[in-house]
Amino acid sequence: MHFIPGLPLPQPDREAYDANLQNALASSEKLRLNYLRFQDHARTELLDILPTKLDFENVSRCNFRCPSCPVSGWEKGRRASDMQLEDFKGIVDELGTLVEIKIQGLGEPLLGGDTYFEMIRFARSRHIWVRTTTNASLLHARDNAARLIDSDVNEVQVSVDGANRETFQAIRVGSRFEQVRRNCVLLNGICRKRGILRTRMWVVVQRLNAGEMVNLVELGAELVFPRITFALDMHGWGMGGMRQSNSEKLVPLSQIADNAHRSVERGRELGAQVSFWQNTAKYSFLRSEGLCPWPFERAFVSSDLRVVPCCMISDPGVLDLGDARSLGAVWNSEAYRSFREAHMEGRIPGPCRMCYSYHS
Repeated sequence: MHFIPGLPLPQPDREAYDANLQNALASSEKLRLNYLRFQDHARTELLDILPTKLDFENVSRCNFRCPSCPVSGWEKGRRASDMQLEDFKGIVDELGTLVEIKIQGLGEPLLGGDTYFEMIRFARSRHIWVRTTTNASLLHARDNAARLIDSDVNEVQVSVDGANRETFQAIRVGSRFEQVRRNCVLLNGICRKRGILRTRMWVVVQRLNAGEMVNLVELGAELVFPRITFALDMHGWGMGGMRQSNSEKLVPLSQIADNAHRSVERGRELGAQVSFWQNTAKYSFLRSEGLCPWPFERAFVSSDLRVVPCCMISDPGVLDLGDARSLGAVWNSEAYRSFREAHMEGRIPGPCRMCYSYHS
């Protein structure tokens, strides 16, 4: 459901995405047949198909302590061990059905070092579309910006939540605004020099920065971002307390509508594509096509190899569906089928309710 009519939704480079998908479908008969069955399935039935998309959390540790993220409450900002490259490869090849993945969870993926880049390269060798997110704090180190682009990653989302030092560092606790600015220019400069579209600036709109939306577009253009997306909600990771605290940071959509439209216009003036994403309260159990698609097509694999229903939960301590090293079996297990049936029958599991609107 789109809450501010007329505003654009973020899209990948559609031509490149579709071309990559065709290469993936041509690379494997198993993948092609599974994908065709997936396209034909309805959320009113359960089919023995395998996921076409996954999120991989390569590390569950971060160098920031953002108050809106569970990492801020973990000892030393870490929940579990890092994902090993061989485990990542094993899951990808065991399934053999993936056309798209995201590599990032609750941690900062660049902390994964060489293994992170190897994961991207391995997935790209299988014609899998790879998206990742970074807080940009480490792009200057160890030639990381160039290494990330050299990995052939398809899209890099960079979190920039404040138009000035004060706002940015209040939201991104532990950050250094000027370093992030320099790193964004470095990353985008590499892409521009090579004539490729890879980056997107991602802003979570909240009380601290809602008045800076136009300024954030101007900052994004200054940092040479071709695309800027404003996320219009904050979720609670399936945790009641965090959902409550994050909801208090939200700004009613009615109060940012004018700023949103002005941001789009300012983006056009500056040559940056501005779009908007609304994370939660967009699904409905009252009709099958309104159900969340995650239980039927995608899952989240935590750094310690647990299967979690989605990136909105991310923490297996909230909802754990099994061992990712046997993801194919887990995906069609009784537990997962019961989880899907609960959605289909309107018995939305507790951690999932934050993403559902209980209105028609």
